Amino acid sequence: MVSLVAPPLHAQEGVTGKSFVENFDSLDRSIWYISDGWNNGSHQNCTWSKKQVQVEGGELRLSFAEGKAADRKYLCGEIQTKARFGYGTYEVRMKTAPGSGLNSAFFSYIGPTDKKPWDEIDFEVLGKDTSQVQVNQYVNGKGGNEKLAPVAEGADKSFNDYAFIWEPNRIRYFLNGKLVQEVTDKAKLPSNAQKIFLSLWGSDTFKDWMGPFAYTGPVSMQIDRVAFTALGEDCLFPQSVLCTID
Repeated sequence: MVSLVAPPLHAQEGVTGKSFVENFDSLDRSIWYISDGWNNGSHQNCTWSKKQVQVEGGELRLSFAEGKAADRKYLCGEIQTKARFGYGTYEVRMKTAPGSGLNSAFFSYIGPTDKKPWDEIDFEVLGKDTSQVQVNQYVNGKGGNEKLAPVAEGADKSFNDYAFIWEPNRIRYFLNGKLVQEVTDKAKLPSNAQKIFLSLWGSDTFKDWMGPFAYTGPVSMQIDRVAFTALGEDCLFPQSVLCTID
């Protein structure tokens, strides 16, 4: 169930989404779009499939498994918001998938398919080493801003809270309420309103980054909660990073 509140206080071009908390009691198809029937390019060895997206027991489960579709041997899961969001706090509570060659991701994105420049803000846990999470952002297609932060007990072993606060003059990344990265260089700060994504996918070709792909059986990432709070609004739930920082 999604709880919507008032419109954002800070106007930003292209923003259509409002603050919300999603606890995945169900999957509201008026809010979420399920990626199905395609892939993101030659680097991706799986086809997005609605079969790999399930909501049960108050959790969203995105899976990676064998399954022939188009020219790919594997199926993978992704959801994205239909609305676009701007400056504010983006939060997820999730348990990621293990496995070399796999990527469990929570991110915001807009790009050429939306007739906009490629802007993106990322949390990515690579299954080859779930003891760390990578944060990064792209501005007009230019990345190279990666930083790794340790996940103490392993991102695939328990649920952890990931959040970024995007403001006009900075982005702050948090892991379990602790600041792990702050970016203030204006050239490295996206400005375009973006959709929110959750995805699990694999690659045969990104070996240097994601590790050699080796399928050992179906795996899943689990999402307990995702939320967005527009800049200037109060925290929406007690566990929000906005309730604890100054």
